[in-house]
Amino acid sequence: MVGNVEVLSPYSNGAIPNHNGLEEKLDEFRLVLGKADGDLLRIVGVGAGAWGSVFAALLQDSYGQFRDKVQIRLWRRPGRAVDRATAEQLFDVINSREDVLRRLIRRCAYLKYVEARLGDRTLYADEILKDGFCLNMINTPLCPLKVVSNLQEAIWDADVVVNGLPSTETREVFEEISKYWKERITMPIIISLAKGIEAALDPVPHIITPTQMINWATGVPMENILYLGGPNIASEIYDKEYANARICGADEWRKPLARFLRQPHFIVWDNSDLVTHEVMGGLKNVYAIGAGMAAALTNESATSKSVYFAHCTSEMIFITHLLTEEPEKLAGPLLADTYVTLLKGRNAWYGQMIAKGELSLDMGDSITGKGMIQGVSAVGAFYELLSQPSLSVIHPEGSKPVAPVELCPILKTLYKILISREQQPRAILQALRDENLNDPRDRIEIAQSHAFYRPSLLGQP
Repeated sequence: MVGNVEVLSPYSNGAIPNHNGLEEKLDEFRLVLGKADGDLLRIVGVGAGAWGSVFAALLQDSYGQFRDKVQIRLWRRPGRAVDRATAEQLFDVINSREDVLRRLIRRCAYLKYVEARLGDRTLYADEILKDGFCLNMINTPLCPLKVVSNLQEAIWDADVVVNGLPSTETREVFEEISKYWKERITMPIIISLAKGIEAALDPVPHIITPTQMINWATGVPMENILYLGGPNIASEIYDKEYANARICGADEWRKPLARFLRQPHFIVWDNSDLVTHEVMGGLKNVYAIGAGMAAALTNESATSKSVYFAHCTSEMIFITHLLTEEPEKLAGPLLADTYVTLLKGRNAWYGQMIAKGELSLDMGDSITGKGMIQGVSAVGAFYELLSQPSLSVIHPEGSKPVAPVELCPILKTLYKILISREQQPRAILQALRDENLNDPRDRIEIAQSHAFYRPSLLGQP
């Protein structure tokens, strides 16, 4: 069934904004893409989690007013019902925000939320998204969005596709998308927001990233696929808290895109190192889960959390020495992204809920109101990769070769808690209190003083 597309007013919040050079930036980007007058620039978000929805809303707020030049749409699967508790919460949010309430009344959309609150109607995720409510971020109303529930209709003629899917769903959806692009003459630009990895062991152990999945699924060249990530929380970005991000990829597109996406409160830098930044975005989610566990188990002890931070960052630095020849270039972005995720990210929240017993591992890693917890699959992938004997490094004490994971006790413990389920969450504290645990600085010195770099991990010769 073809999804309906809603026609919006030129100004998503009802007010006439100050253009602040936005039309000039849009014209500049259209020129780079070779768009003729009268030919719409078509931007489509695929996946409507928190970050994917906010990304589309940021573009709609900035450029949606220029309806004769750009069309911004968002695809999500139809049929996801909103449960009664969420409908009640949504009603409370609407009535606490006069601007949102007035907007819904003006659009004749308020009554359905009253009916849902009373239990007389079922709302659906794609339905409320049109009104600016993301199911994974109910407390932060967005601008109204153009939502399409038919994937072919959404993407067949798109100029720019934004991948807002979890890494675990990226391959499957883009394999379907590839069926609709067989007749295309020019390839679209794809920006991936996904943070996660898969492990592959044949012919040698290596990491598969979402951008690589997209490339293999669709045949779109890597030069047209970019990754955007940074130390940010989706709701705070939409609330215009100061934030920055990096768009990584080929020279041809990353600089024009950085300028097009940049806003006064959202600074976008550019970098050529796509895959390594993408992998780092997945790595920090691993350790964020452990941070949440440690915080919950120590009653938010600042001292205990700092001990955990020292050990987890030393493991991450060790792993970056395996992945890149110049790991020092990643130190700032990795630590910044890790810091914000530990403070307020969904992976740290998930670790807390598991440690408190408020969530069970049997519930899976897709959580109502939060979306996909991508750190869980990343724990399994990094553990599997770093357990391979072919990647062995010399252990500092026994002077014998060991798999790299043997020097990463937190990663090992998280695997035993989340994947093999051999241990309970409290084991994360035992890992930190082990008397045989090396000083975190020792692990960093080991990495810096040995030739650990394994280019094959990122698919390089």
